[in-house]
Amino acid sequence: MKILSIETSCDETAVTLLEIDGPLDKPDIKVLGNTLLSQVALHEQYGGVYPTLAKREHQKNLPVLLSQTLKEAGADEANPDIDIIAVTAGPGLEPALWAGITFAAKLGKRWDKPVVPVNHMEGHIWSVLYTEPKISNDEFLISKKLELPALALLVSGGHTELVLVKDFGHYQILGRTLDDAVGEAFDKAARMLGLSYPGGPKLSKLASISRGKKGSLDFKLPSPMLHSGDLNFSFSGLKTAVLYKLRDAKRDDEEFKEDMARAFEDAAVAALAGKTRTALENLGDEIKTLIVAGGVSANTRLISELGKMLQSFPALAFRTPARMLTTDNAVMIGIAAYVSVVKRPELLKGGEISAEGNLTYL
Repeated sequence: MKILSIETSCDETAVTLLEIDGPLDKPDIKVLGNTLLSQVALHEQYGGVYPTLAKREHQKNLPVLLSQTLKEAGADEANPDIDIIAVTAGPGLEPALWAGITFAAKLGKRWDKPVVPVNHMEGHIWSVLYTEPKISNDEFLISKKLELPALALLVSGGHTELVLVKDFGHYQILGRTLDDAVGEAFDKAARMLGLSYPGGPKLSKLASISRGKKGSLDFKLPSPMLHSGDLNFSFSGLKTAVLYKLRDAKRDDEEFKEDMARAFEDAAVAALAGKTRTALENLGDEIKTLIVAGGVSANTRLISELGKMLQSFPALAFRTPARMLTTDNAVMIGIAAYVSVVKRPELLKGGEISAEGNLTYL
């Protein structure tokens, strides 16, 4: 099946042409053409993504990226050899989502192809199905089928969720953030430390510098809701703790910023790893795989701490996406579309698609 996929949920414009065949637990995925354009530089002055600007940029960039993707794939732009068009319908910024949906609908009419809506979060889950030797040296991941049921920890700038993946297309949200997503909290804490948007990766770099200089800190920040008795998350209190510590310390030297970044990252990661452990203990032997996906899955501290935690669960497989698929991308949208149409062939009949900023699982 050849799938043209489009992703515009936030500030990345992405278009990909995939060829996917085979069983869902180990599909053969070929990326025929792939383009992505980030708007980070445009939104930096606002300290975050400005929805109307994002929509305008998507509308401007989509025709260009489509042409580049089809050219890379050696496809005829007037009538490409594809089976379906996949587009992110939510969750995300609605103005940005509408840019992709409108563009996909026009292509569907022009080429007489069905347009399939995709849940962005499902895209993150199934991003772990794409493994390729030139990207991953882990032969286990390349050859191993994805075993379900799985527990998915989805961590990004917009979402923090623990999801029970019962089977392909069947999900149950076990816990989610009650306020800020963890990626958003990283960016807000980074801004307090004087780091430019997107500040999360910059904050993690400072934290790493601190760990390289000293064995431990003489202060800690609270890990929010670690002992709340449920699987929900909250990061607003941690953000406030950073604010108060900065105010009371009355320091802004580089070493203090490094230590503050480390304390924040330690507290946030402890909350994520702690809740994940609790979920795994609650679910018991039912779970075969832990999936960690989304932009924050690229955080080396998080993956390291989860790796240590998984020593208590030796039978559990651990899957994270190839690094290029941790952030928003159209490859994962195409993979999720493949899963959707295999499980729900009626989607190929087409129909009206609406942008749903708060879309939950389809």
